[in-house]
Amino acid sequence: MALVKARGTKRPSATSSYSAASSIVAFVGLSVLGLWLILTFHSFAPSQQPTAPAKTEKTPTRLSSIGHTHHHSSALPQTRQNEPEIKVENGEEAVIEPERKVQNDEVAVIEPETKVENHEAAVIEPEAKVESNEEAVIEPDTKIENDETQTGDQVDHQDTKESRDNSDAVEEQEKQAALENQTSEESSMTQKEEIIQGNQRSETKIEADDGNHGAEDVSAEGGSESQGSNTAGNEITDEDQQRRIDEDQQGEEQQKQQEGKEAKSTDPNGATSHAQTQHDEAPIHLHQDGSSSEETDKPKAQTTSEEVKHDSLDEDTGKVKPVSEKMNEETSNKNNEASTTSEDSIEIPKESTESKNSWTTQANQSENQKERRNGGPNGKDNSNHGYTWLLCNVTEGADYIPCLDNEKVVANIHSRAHHEHRERHCPTNAPTCLVPLPKGYKKRIDWPQSRDKIWYNNIPHTSLAEYKGHQNWVKVTGEFLTFPGGGTQFIYGALHYIDFIQEAVPDIAWGKHSHVVLDVGCGVASFGGYLFDRDVLTMSFAPKDEHEAQVQFALERGIPAISAVMGSQRLPFPSRVFDVVHCARCRVPWHVDGGSLLLELNRVLRPGGYFVWSATPVYQKLEEDVQIWKEMSRLTVSMCWELVTIKKDKINSIGAAIYQKPDSNDCYNRRKQKEPLMCKTDDDPNAAWYIPLQSCMHQIPTQENERGSQWPEEWPERLQTPPYWLNKSKMGIYGKPAPDDFVSDYEHWQKVVSTVYMNDLGIKWSEVRNVMDLRAVYGGFAAALKDQNLWVLNVVNVDSPDTLPIIYERGLFGIYHDWCESFSSYPRTYDLLHADHLFSNLKKRPRILNDGVISRCKLEFAMAEIDRLLRPGGKLIMRDESSTVAEVVDFLKSLHWEVFLNHSKNQEGILSAKKSDWRPTSFADSS
Repeated sequence: MALVKARGTKRPSATSSYSAASSIVAFVGLSVLGLWLILTFHSFAPSQQPTAPAKTEKTPTRLSSIGHTHHHSSALPQTRQNEPEIKVENGEEAVIEPERKVQNDEVAVIEPETKVENHEAAVIEPEAKVESNEEAVIEPDTKIENDETQTGDQVDHQDTKESRDNSDAVEEQEKQAALENQTSEESSMTQKEEIIQGNQRSETKIEADDGNHGAEDVSAEGGSESQGSNTAGNEITDEDQQRRIDEDQQGEEQQKQQEGKEAKSTDPNGATSHAQTQHDEAPIHLHQDGSSSEETDKPKAQTTSEEVKHDSLDEDTGKVKPVSEKMNEETSNKNNEASTTSEDSIEIPKESTESKNSWTTQANQSENQKERRNGGPNGKDNSNHGYTWLLCNVTEGADYIPCLDNEKVVANIHSRAHHEHRERHCPTNAPTCLVPLPKGYKKRIDWPQSRDKIWYNNIPHTSLAEYKGHQNWVKVTGEFLTFPGGGTQFIYGALHYIDFIQEAVPDIAWGKHSHVVLDVGCGVASFGGYLFDRDVLTMSFAPKDEHEAQVQFALERGIPAISAVMGSQRLPFPSRVFDVVHCARCRVPWHVDGGSLLLELNRVLRPGGYFVWSATPVYQKLEEDVQIWKEMSRLTVSMCWELVTIKKDKINSIGAAIYQKPDSNDCYNRRKQKEPLMCKTDDDPNAAWYIPLQSCMHQIPTQENERGSQWPEEWPERLQTPPYWLNKSKMGIYGKPAPDDFVSDYEHWQKVVSTVYMNDLGIKWSEVRNVMDLRAVYGGFAAALKDQNLWVLNVVNVDSPDTLPIIYERGLFGIYHDWCESFSSYPRTYDLLHADHLFSNLKKRPRILNDGVISRCKLEFAMAEIDRLLRPGGKLIMRDESSTVAEVVDFLKSLHWEVFLNHSKNQEGILSAKKSDWRPTSFADSS
């Protein structure tokens, strides 16, 4: 395309030049006149400006488009249609294309996403501010300040040949820049993170300094994809114009490809690409459909009129992940990929290391009382996704409890007078095998229907139904096992029996004054199951004995229970925590061995609490019963237990004796006979982990700040009230004064449960009944679930601060345990397990085995135990260090579990997973 030459304007000559012409001869005058004309002609030519000395290579002449200028320009001639705009200043012509910026005698090639600093090129993303001495390639919304550029009216004129050479150089440079952009994409990622700024602008502002003529204000009218060329001469041929058009099209294609790789984008689910990632992460809310949305105060990048699904960056590999691959991955894995929840806005409390000096642990307390018996992990170390699992090759099959079914140890126990063979005897090498499922196993029946019936195939045992069927314990009814709600002492219903007790002693006040109950020898736990109707929480236990699967029946029904026996060791509970202890025809020999078993109940019963004994010696006159009653009466009197009443129930034809423990030491001091003895002052009543029974009584606390000196608040006020004996001078677990720490913990779990656990973890809470908190602190997690139709067993680890008394004080219940050993429960008995920083602490814990070898708990055993306790379809919620969460995810994948949520932030992770019904086909070695 040829350009029309602009018309020059002749400047008027000075009249003083002709004043002396008349006195000079004509020849001289003509000569002077000719010289003057020549000089005048040259004055109309454009002045040459100095070029930048720093540039040795030819400067490209392609310019970004500039809309218009407002200098004192001459009128522009008419141009052909679709030709670039022509600007004429000071007798010169220039082709002006959109978004061109030139300063200080150099031409800048403005391309997408390139940043140049210190004479070196670097690929950048949008939102970058570029300050450079050389060519800079930018996107819209970018501010550039260069030291060596020139405006449109200062471009040097060059001949046509030089213009063509420049055009060739532009084409070559574009190809080279595209290649450099592609190869430097990964290597410059770190540099880009440091360069990217958060300011985005709707319009590009370009500040130019022309050095001689002042500043020009330039506003962009063309798009960033519109590019053109400026000629160095006054004419451009049709061939040159066509070449520029081809180059423009090629540049637009390259720019679109580059934008598709690195432009900021938002995927369809709301997850931002790597280009949008900032150093400070903003909270992201996980929606129920698995999508997430980011909350940020920073300005959002403007999007085009058409929504484009961009590729995203894989943060693990540093490579671009195609959008199709990303969408497929999101569809197949759902919430398995890293996601953030609204919990990110809730600060996770950290345990204070200083607080450990203020708290004792069950391990320390118990170690001071006896020589502990320890188990240990096995020697395998296959903690990865390819871990090979095998079925447990044991005679108990689907009912295997490792610490209660240790046949090798039990076979070597010579004395069984105190039921030692039914106590815990954990294997030295903790088993890492999986327990098989019973044939025909089905998803359990939901509460409250489960209180009345369960699937027979889930617990296919009939001996208890045959032995106790006439007493309404359990019956076989088609494909169900049914529970009429009775028992040996309450054949006509548990609720009538419960009301009968309160009528006998109104001060018991079920659900208000009395809220936490211990049921000894519980059978199928119907007593505890129906106490839920009176807003009472009951810890039921019975041994794994000839009454086959009685505790398993209880747990399948949705009633709290553990397998335990009153034998030679203390129960795994703190002292002075139960409001009521109940025994209905439990046939426990309370009066033998100096009354050691009844004295153990005295240890765990709260001062002022009640013991309800509903047994044949109370109301029958058989010789054996009469003798037991005499022995029992003598023992309870010497223990200062007051016999409140003996009440007969005519409907059930039974009777109950109800005793009350003293709330002071007055009676102890008045005793004539000092039997049983008072315990020594160095005997810790709270030591309960593998501690032999003691035939003695502990003093009643009398100081106002001592636990047990007062009855706690009535339920439910006690749930959120800090115990009166929590001293402000004592540091809490999380670093605040203990009462304040208690309140903060309660508020924290209220927020976490309501905003995260109830909505974002893929859990249908109406199907959750049996819950275990594997590492409870103050019981805040259980307290936050108060209004749900479920119960939570709080486990305090033996190596953690002993906070279990606080849990009982607030009207909840729990147990001591060492997770390096198996838990005393049947397989498939819990719907939900909650593990808050359990596994990372477990890995760090040293253990001394029987042979003196120091070892550590290993995750493969813990995962096998988790798998054993959970029902198929049961859920695991885990909060822990990110590295530990990653290890657990590998194990869960090897177990064929479904991971719903796996998110890590600030080196803290949260995990939600669901157990499948997968079982391996091969059995482990029976040895």
